Amino acid sequence: MLYWLSAFSDTISVLNVFRYITVRTGGAMMTALFVVFLFGPTIIAGLRLRQGVGQPIRGDGPQSHLITKVGTPTMGGLMILFGILFATLLWANLTNLYVWTVLGVMLGFGLVGFYDDYLKVTRQTHAGFSGRTRLAVESAIAIAACVGLATLGRPPFSTSLAFPLVKDLIIDLGWFFVVFGAFIIVGAGNAVNLTDGLDGLAIGPVMVAAASFGVISYLVGSAVYADYLQIHFVSGTGELSVICGAVIGAGLGFLWFNAPPASIFMGDTGSLALGGLLGAVAVATKHEVALAIIGGLFVLEAVSVIVQVASFKMTGKRVFRMAPIHHHFEQKGWTEPQIVIRFWIISIVLALAGLSTLKLR
Repeated sequence: MLYWLSAFSDTISVLNVFRYITVRTGGAMMTALFVVFLFGPTIIAGLRLRQGVGQPIRGDGPQSHLITKVGTPTMGGLMILFGILFATLLWANLTNLYVWTVLGVMLGFGLVGFYDDYLKVTRQTHAGFSGRTRLAVESAIAIAACVGLATLGRPPFSTSLAFPLVKDLIIDLGWFFVVFGAFIIVGAGNAVNLTDGLDGLAIGPVMVAAASFGVISYLVGSAVYADYLQIHFVSGTGELSVICGAVIGAGLGFLWFNAPPASIFMGDTGSLALGGLLGAVAVATKHEVALAIIGGLFVLEAVSVIVQVASFKMTGKRVFRMAPIHHHFEQKGWTEPQIVIRFWIISIVLALAGLSTLKLR
């Protein structure tokens, strides 16, 4: 919205500042942070009043959670999404279709997560609605987004898969790209959802990944920087940096309330939406492979669940003491702050490794 003020820069030169993505990204970050700080207490109080006993705690999870986390309200993702949406609408160029596509994925996945959280709270069970139904709805949203992204870009690159480190290796997937891109978005959403099991555990790596893709979006969307770094230029994706900045700001605001002991949980409302958002940005910027590196912690969490389930079904034995893997370390005696901070460190290292692929060609 404020971007439109730059149209009057010929008359009032200071308004030219709204043309710069960096300025608007910083503005979105601070706006989202302020919005979550301002409305967070009211949202938490309202959710606590409506949910009563709060989010049901899994009986097959760590037994300590039945004591330390009982009564904590969920759906805290609502404050995150509100902060991101408000900041993006205020600071982004709203004529950019990449912005609307990513916001559409975020809100669509957020609604799926909200309904899942609603069922858990009202039924007082850790099981929401059917996993197959949830995946089907998520896939439909992701497929629609990928069709849009494929038509926005320049063919055949818009349906191609690019690889880091090798600048000339591009594989045109044709319309199979839609299936591949949807898999990335759905996988990212559910991987972040699996990571959200301890106070502050998921939001830290989400902010790290958002910061990384904020940089990637800015560079990929600039013809000058893309040419200098010998990465593939995708016109219009630079505007996604504004959304990534809003994610960081909203995440910082949420962390204030989610720091141990948490006053509120993110819930599926937030984790699915944020994961889907990151996946959509990765697909839009043609850095799907980089997402697997930058979001390696989320991949590890998801793989630990897959390995645990597969091992138990085939051999009757478990590889980990408990899955996802953060619960494994919890069972080994690591304290919650130890797990959270160490996992944050891992996510930062992986993000630096992912960003290094921009220059190593």
